[in-house]
Amino acid sequence: MSDKIPNVDFAIIGGSGTLSSDFPKNFADVEILADNIFFDTPYGRSPAFRLCSVDGKNFLTCKMHGWRSGVTRADSSRQIFWTFREAGVKRILSEGGVGTVNRLLNPRDLLVPDDYLDLSTRKDVQLDGRYLLIMRDALCPELRGNLLMSAKKFFTGRIFERGIYAVTDGRHFESPAEISMLKGHADIVGQSLVPEVYLAREIGACYANLSFAVNYGEGIQVWSHDTMKEIFFDDAHMLGNILLDTVKNTFAAERTCDCLNLRKETLLKEIYNPN
Repeated sequence: MSDKIPNVDFAIIGGSGTLSSDFPKNFADVEILADNIFFDTPYGRSPAFRLCSVDGKNFLTCKMHGWRSGVTRADSSRQIFWTFREAGVKRILSEGGVGTVNRLLNPRDLLVPDDYLDLSTRKDVQLDGRYLLIMRDALCPELRGNLLMSAKKFFTGRIFERGIYAVTDGRHFESPAEISMLKGHADIVGQSLVPEVYLAREIGACYANLSFAVNYGEGIQVWSHDTMKEIFFDDAHMLGNILLDTVKNTFAAERTCDCLNLRKETLLKEIYNPN
């Protein structure tokens, strides 16, 4: 049986950065209003969501970008963003561990990307064909600014205020040749930003991402799986606090960005709907 979709302004898409903390359970000021809730969507049954509240603001969250065995990532993304659209979500935060491409970056560096390269094969993941999506400022400048302010409260390491995120399919990590190809074109590499940037724009929501470097890209420097494991368990709570503080300090109704205006009605609608 499908649960009723709540009306919320905020959503947080969990990734590997917060997974070990069972986010957002056991975080200060967070109330879990409903747990393990599912929604029937046109693209299949959704992943498990939590309905939570922090500082009087309700939000939906799910783990690991909705990825589940036997469900394609494209369908997982559609399920999540269809739910967000029905819930009226206006602000979306995501997080995830990434590899380095820029040789100046190290594991445990924090980066809030401002642009992306789509090297995935998931090119046409959409909810419908009604909109032309202009991908200028795909990562909302206003929401990114709030995320950076919160990051500086909880993280004492290096924080980079901009950078280019190269998106690959995975789930394997990239080869040395692939990292070499990306040098000079991207700063970090991961698997979670696409198709989320497209779907967020399609539903008219602002979107920003918190990326935490967990390993060197292959060919840059030898990295240790033990270090990645330490980051996975040791830093999850800190990353969760950054996300929650961003929600606390963001007012969904006061959008001064251009995100909603960068979604236009398609000029091809008469071709798709001749009647």
